[in-house]
Amino acid sequence: MPKRKQIAVVGAGGWGTAVALVLAKKGHAVTLWARREEFCEHLRQTRENTAYLPGILLPANLHISNSLEEAVTEKDVVVTATPTKAVRETVCLYKPYLNKETIIVSLSKGFEKNTFLRSSQVIAQEVSSSKNVAVISGPNHAEEVARDIPTTTVAAAENIHVAEQVQEIFMTPKFRVYTNQDVIGVEVAGALKNIIALGAGICDGLGYGDNTKAALMTRGITEIARLGMEMGAQGQTFAGLAGIGDLIATCTSKHSRNWRTGYALGKGESLEEILQRTGMVVEGVATTDTAARLAEQFGVTMPITKALRDVLFHGKSPHLAVTDLMLRSKVNELE
Repeated sequence: MPKRKQIAVVGAGGWGTAVALVLAKKGHAVTLWARREEFCEHLRQTRENTAYLPGILLPANLHISNSLEEAVTEKDVVVTATPTKAVRETVCLYKPYLNKETIIVSLSKGFEKNTFLRSSQVIAQEVSSSKNVAVISGPNHAEEVARDIPTTTVAAAENIHVAEQVQEIFMTPKFRVYTNQDVIGVEVAGALKNIIALGAGICDGLGYGDNTKAALMTRGITEIARLGMEMGAQGQTFAGLAGIGDLIATCTSKHSRNWRTGYALGKGESLEEILQRTGMVVEGVATTDTAARLAEQFGVTMPITKALRDVLFHGKSPHLAVTDLMLRSKVNELE
């Protein structure tokens, strides 16, 4: 059993709450921060996150706070679990309370709008160092992690000793953690798989079969790896848990917000209707446009991503987008 750590989890969505549960059950001293005081009070009173993880009891040793100063001060580890668009603002608010040795772990999957920076890069910019910054990513549905269903993930950091510390702190008999120093690959894979999950949902919504979805996922990981390696990632990362593992989970599960959004698009709903009804951040939507821009910037071919951008933002019908992909000019699979 590792030494009991003082840990803050900043962000009380489904994934943040699930990770807080893992850490609290392991015996760490965990504070879960939520932005709204009324939501904090609801969590304290009911001991249940009914908005994101209904039916899961929050243990008595999980402290809940609306104060970033209280949550972050004197902590060994700060886990950032906000949507990507809120990472910079949140880190900027809590960084005065960090100490020099605090490890910051990012759970956010996406790129910052306009800068196209990965979440770990945003954090490193704000705290002026990447030395103690790590990311966790993998096939990790919050609904399953919170229920102690066996799950594996990847802890990635440029400093292998930091990755190993995160591995030791987070790992339990039901939550197995692997290390990796390819932070670029782990984050690119985690962000871009949401694009392919949108496409998988569209295929299911259109009534296509397993052949179609298998093709989409296989060619999708090819696109992801192609861009990732151009950005400096290692190819083998995309064949691992953060790559193909996360892609499989996100493209085949109804837990996936991105799959559900794609499914509704395939059924004929508009993106505006879907997002209004969902009331939650669907990371793959913004990521699709960012990835298409990055592909242009790096001179990388990403036909699936560009087809999805046309569906999401330019009014192209999902059926026509699939037809156009099927009718592209002939290529070698290994190109």
